[in-house]
Amino acid sequence: MSETKAGQNGHEAFDVEYQMPEKNAQPLRDHQGRLRSNLEKYDDDGHPAREGGWVAAYAHIVCAVIGSGVLSLPWSMSWLGWPAGIIVICLFAWITWFCSSLLIDAYRYPTIESTDRNYTYMQACTKYLGRGYAIACGIVQYINMFCTGVGYTLTAGVAATAIVKCDCFHKNPGDPCTFSQTPWIILFGCLQLVLSQIQDIDRVVIMSILATIMSFTYATIGLGLSIAKATQHPDGTGTAGGIPIDDDTTHPNDKVWGIFQALGSVAFAYSFSFILLEITDTIKNPGENGKMKKATLRGIATTTFFYAAIGFIGYAAFGNLAPGNLISGFGFYEPWWLVDIANAAIFVHLLGAFQVWMQPLYGFVDQWLFQTFPNQGWIQYDLFCTKLPGLGVFRLNPVRLVWRSCMVVIITILALLLGNCFNDIIALMGSIGFAPLTVFFPIQMHIVQKNIKMFSPYWIALQSLSFFCWLISIVAAVGSVAGIIHDTQGFAPFQTVA
Repeated sequence: MSETKAGQNGHEAFDVEYQMPEKNAQPLRDHQGRLRSNLEKYDDDGHPAREGGWVAAYAHIVCAVIGSGVLSLPWSMSWLGWPAGIIVICLFAWITWFCSSLLIDAYRYPTIESTDRNYTYMQACTKYLGRGYAIACGIVQYINMFCTGVGYTLTAGVAATAIVKCDCFHKNPGDPCTFSQTPWIILFGCLQLVLSQIQDIDRVVIMSILATIMSFTYATIGLGLSIAKATQHPDGTGTAGGIPIDDDTTHPNDKVWGIFQALGSVAFAYSFSFILLEITDTIKNPGENGKMKKATLRGIATTTFFYAAIGFIGYAAFGNLAPGNLISGFGFYEPWWLVDIANAAIFVHLLGAFQVWMQPLYGFVDQWLFQTFPNQGWIQYDLFCTKLPGLGVFRLNPVRLVWRSCMVVIITILALLLGNCFNDIIALMGSIGFAPLTVFFPIQMHIVQKNIKMFSPYWIALQSLSFFCWLISIVAAVGSVAGIIHDTQGFAPFQTVA
């Protein structure tokens, strides 16, 4: 018998052949059309059995959200100033929570009580908005995931290099301590070559939990060091208008670009919506809607607490001289061992966060390959299939090994080429994804799902929010590109950096 099913990482329904000669017999192919393993259990839609709860989803969210973006918040505050900085961080938190709730409702189609699932963001756009919207959504989503991979690789290299530099500053106070971050970026890429062979996002729960612990670690250290500096050496405090315009230091154009980049950095700090449905699809039924909303509310509340604390106290500590990266930018030199722990935690966190962000992209390509070549032995052949602690059933597939490795190599090379643009890359990633993926598509799907009448007060309010966020994304993108152009002038890739 043949039934139409959609895969976890697929974007449209496809036919999966079932052979059930007797009652309760297991289908021979899984949700991606691959031959099933007798080591796995399956749900009724051909998907490997979902076992996640709100705690696992919370770990995925915090792992994805509390990332390198938190380290740039004091720098963002320095451009925005006190009143505007506080308003922007709180506003972005509310917008993210509100639109995430709308997006979670889109997991089921056509209503939250339906049995038909949307396994990915793009699949939800296809069903609710049509193929044209889905293509646009996919382009933005996967470009953003790819760029996030580049940004995380770059940030990991910066953090590892900072450990070496911090030790050098401690032992040799007068030494300029210049080191290359190239070997550390390459090391991170090599580790991702191995981790990228994990089958899909369901299998990275242990990594997400570890990464979440690491994110709490360096965020707490950054907060503690900021408090200490603000109380012992109150030479910062900040100003109402942020960095002032000065003919000798800050040109009016630089101030404008800086404000735009700051908006993009805050937007990136809250960006995770484009993997929200993929995370939802890891939760065990029944009740995944309520569990996911619970995880999202608590995840955003947790991250906002750290963001506000680090952003505000970090700005109070450093004022308008806040470094672009709170930990790795050497706002703190002592205690050197605590700074080392924070940077090591950043590196470990990004190992897991990289996978949380990239697995949906990997799954999309895997799905396309298995659907395009459904009967090709070379595409479905596994070198081995076994159970690994914390990773479930692990399959080493030659095709996945080759193409995912190529993807990691490309990302690593780009990170090496952009090694001087931490804040610019952070802001650009935020500007690309915030308006379309966090706000626009969830609102449009919500309008269709709830059949909200055009020009009704609620419709006008939703569209006004969408328009406002588009303006933020556009100006942030402009500022980020201007920053990249400025910061890459005279930069020599693969060379020693200060």
